[in-house]
Amino acid sequence: MTVELVRANAHDSDVLFAARVSTLGEQTLEHSQLDGSASEADEKRDRGLINYLMRDRHGSPFEHNSMTFYVRAPIFVFREFMRHRIASYNEESGRYRELGPVFYVPSTERNLVQVGKPGAYDFLPGTAEQIALVQQQTRAAAIHASEAYQRMLEAGVAREVARIVLPLNIYSSMYVTLNARSLMNFLSLRTKREGSLFPSFPQREIEMCAEQMETHFEKLMPFTYAAFNVNGRVAP
Repeated sequence: MTVELVRANAHDSDVLFAARVSTLGEQTLEHSQLDGSASEADEKRDRGLINYLMRDRHGSPFEHNSMTFYVRAPIFVFREFMRHRIASYNEESGRYRELGPVFYVPSTERNLVQVGKPGAYDFLPGTAEQIALVQQQTRAAAIHASEAYQRMLEAGVAREVARIVLPLNIYSSMYVTLNARSLMNFLSLRTKREGSLFPSFPQREIEMCAEQMETHFEKLMPFTYAAFNVNGRVAP
């Protein structure tokens, strides 16, 4: 899974600026909030305010920022992304361009056996035989589908028709733009972490994307990220 931060206008000061207008009215951010020269007392105050907002779920101040990610992943991962109707998505189109023959095959480290009940699954490693079966069958299906796709294109069939034979493990790419509040909602559902107030059981492939997005989030907004974790990884 490939996740790249394309652009960002996201900083802890955006949260503070939005929150303080409630009590101070129109204001200008202090220079220290932007250049990192805030005093220890200022930093403690800022961390405290962000933690208060997170803890008591005053969510709107966390919306005044933006992050855009480039994501390259199998289409079945994108279907899970788009269940989160809290972001803007633009995906490459199989109607307008020929899709490359790049398909996802699970690695030997990918757990294969599902145990437990709905909402509380665990996934365990597969046997050597199961791993070999999954990889062989996945490759065979991808090759067969890709060859069928190419035959139709060569026969003059429109791309939008030829693509219907392609499986969900073909790679696609998209841009995802969202704010910190939306990202925290996504991370709370698509990562499995100790200390989460509401445990989640995501599919591993989308969790791999979420983990990379989380790394960027932590660097961009460290106070917000820390408060998110301290308060059970619940989006405000």
